[in-house]
Amino acid sequence: MNRALFLDRDGTVMEDTGYIADPALVRLLPGAAEALAALAAEGWKLFIVSNQSGVGRGKIAPSQMDAVHLRFLELLAEQGVRITQSYFCLHAPDENCECRKPSPYFLQLAARDHGLDLAASCMIGDREADILCGRNAGCSSIWLRNHAFSVPPDLPSAIAESWHDIYTRLSAAESAAPAGNGGAAA
Repeated sequence: MNRALFLDRDGTVMEDTGYIADPALVRLLPGAAEALAALAAEGWKLFIVSNQSGVGRGKIAPSQMDAVHLRFLELLAEQGVRITQSYFCLHAPDENCECRKPSPYFLQLAARDHGLDLAASCMIGDREADILCGRNAGCSSIWLRNHAFSVPPDLPSAIAESWHDIYTRLSAAESAAPAGNGGAAA
């Protein structure tokens, strides 16, 4: 079985500027691309799992969301990072869909479609819904500290201040894992 990093996008891998509609505004967070390239080289498959309620709320058009995401993927590719697949919940929060984080729906779908071991995988995000999503799927989780949002300190498996910190934690977990267990994260 393969292990995966499930990544929230806005506020975790790229700057969160609200309901972003302009691809020219896409900026990766410092150190994100370098850390993700190194982690992918260590065998982690990379997935984006993002709530994009701006579409469901009518704040941005699906074509604008697609253009923003394409630019995001281009910026990562320029740094040697390949995202295996991206999953988006386009619903407004009041639609009560099955795919909006903290639901583990997309993580379970990715596990089924890509032969992933959720217990050896990790969800990384900047909000409580991200961390709960990972927990609900049976993954470990890392909260990338975001001073605009709080997460109960006992909820994530680990708390990181930067992408360098995330890389260090995941690499340490890999080197500490007994042979054959797939290197469970954090």
